[in-house]
Amino acid sequence: MDDFGVYAIFGVDGPPQKLLSADGSCRVRVAVPSTVRQVVLFSSGPWGERICVNAELSDADRIPITIGKLTPYNRCLSWEQWEEETWTDSVTLNIALEGGSLTKADWSEPELILAVKEYTPKDTTAPLVAREFNGKRKRGRMGEEDSDENKAPKRAEEENVCPNGTMEKTTPVRKARGQTKGGQKLFSSGGDATKMKGAANGAGEAQGIVGRTPPQSAARTKSRQAKTPTQSTLLVSPSGRWGQTLCPIDAQTAILIGGQGARMQFCKDPMWKLCTEDTSWVAAETLAEGPTPEARIGHTAVYDPDSKRIFVFGGSKNKKWFNDVHILDTQSWKWTMVEAQGKVPPLAYHSCSMFRGELFVLGGVFPRPNPEPDGCSDSLYIFDPHLSIWYEPIVTGDKPSPRSGHSACVMQERKIYVFGGWDTPVCYNDMYMLDLGLMEFSAVKTTGKAPSPRSWHGSAVLSDTKFLIHGGYNGNNALSDTFVFDIDTNSWTEVTLPQLSVPRAGHSLITMDTAGRLHFSDEDEDEDVDMDPGSVSRTLLVFGGGDNEGNFYSDLTTVAVEELLGAI
Repeated sequence: MDDFGVYAIFGVDGPPQKLLSADGSCRVRVAVPSTVRQVVLFSSGPWGERICVNAELSDADRIPITIGKLTPYNRCLSWEQWEEETWTDSVTLNIALEGGSLTKADWSEPELILAVKEYTPKDTTAPLVAREFNGKRKRGRMGEEDSDENKAPKRAEEENVCPNGTMEKTTPVRKARGQTKGGQKLFSSGGDATKMKGAANGAGEAQGIVGRTPPQSAARTKSRQAKTPTQSTLLVSPSGRWGQTLCPIDAQTAILIGGQGARMQFCKDPMWKLCTEDTSWVAAETLAEGPTPEARIGHTAVYDPDSKRIFVFGGSKNKKWFNDVHILDTQSWKWTMVEAQGKVPPLAYHSCSMFRGELFVLGGVFPRPNPEPDGCSDSLYIFDPHLSIWYEPIVTGDKPSPRSGHSACVMQERKIYVFGGWDTPVCYNDMYMLDLGLMEFSAVKTTGKAPSPRSWHGSAVLSDTKFLIHGGYNGNNALSDTFVFDIDTNSWTEVTLPQLSVPRAGHSLITMDTAGRLHFSDEDEDEDVDMDPGSVSRTLLVFGGGDNEGNFYSDLTTVAVEELLGAI
């Protein structure tokens, strides 16, 4: 007998309610009582061939508030209202089972005709009324919130885009009905970038957009008609996103983790495995055992080739900030969470470099108690995985000013080059070098045309003496230019290639020593390049990011490093 079931507890005193069973429907929607401020979802019984249970809390407009996933290795989820700023009275819990004995017909049932399974906890005396999903009540309520927000924006709600920005004249994101039609923009334009005040306003707008609720507008209604893929459609590649990490683990494989996508929702497909041999993707979240990292953005993921492990650190999710370390063993495919000694603050949009088996974490954004603005760090923290301890090394020299969204490249296994970033409203295009033998910082005096000030750009090592900077955000717009830096001559060279002409920020940029046959993308057509199976070719891969028009990219662009170096 199959005793598998999925249960929910609504409120701290509510009894468990069975939502899914082995012989029941594979999907259900539940109206959450308005008095409930906590929801716990868990499974019981053997999973068998079942893969996962996708869970989503949605508002009255069916826009996801938060998402999660039950798996055979992660059998419980919990949400609390204080964590989610858009949790209002009209909330529904949507769950869908994947795998097992499901048939094609199970997934052909339209989501909208699923009945709301109403339930009143025993400690609630008032009957649960049917929810109105047209969003009218919410829009009215939000209109009132808009008035309050325009008067005094709340600092605590702003995060996820270098959240230490100036609050003056910050454009609120929740707008009254009747706003101009158009897609929600990830990066705001407008304001003279050369003026400090204009830069502050531009940064504030971007910050509000990424860190807060999407606008109530015709664009939201339209966007529901072209939703990001739901679990009723089996994805064959990652959804569009920004703020993710892409971490190479060998010549044929890279791992994608996290990110934020359309309508500023955290991606429902947070983990993918990329095979560069044929540029195919495999959803990887359910492949690994152990507790997977919670959905996040602005984290880092680095690979240690000696231990064959990926280290994920930090990041943020709405009002949550993380300073946890998760480790994925790529041989056993098992996640573990480290109980580390020492102190490191919660950080997002920091840099993390692997050197001799240790993690070097520099800069980033950290939270401060309200009403203080969140701050940028200039500290260097080192994590020793062997001892599971954080420590701050003694560093001398001229170190970089506090910043986030910068890049860091390890060169020749003895130097870390730090470029750009910002501490709102100031964007940087300066360069610093950390000598890993002396533990000494120094400012690098460069020649040639340097990149303009920017943050959230991509960087990748091309050779022993050269690394690349591409795209980014300057406080007003996403950028599309590309530069190569030579550490022997300390010189910049701008490179123009059609594959790197799209404005992007918050994207992933990596180089891999690929072997065999690789699929290269071109501006006009795609082509497969056959190489000697024993040969190795270094390749630049670009994934994700957002532009000025609210687009989140899901395409994978590949460029031969040899072509890049030849363009210098």
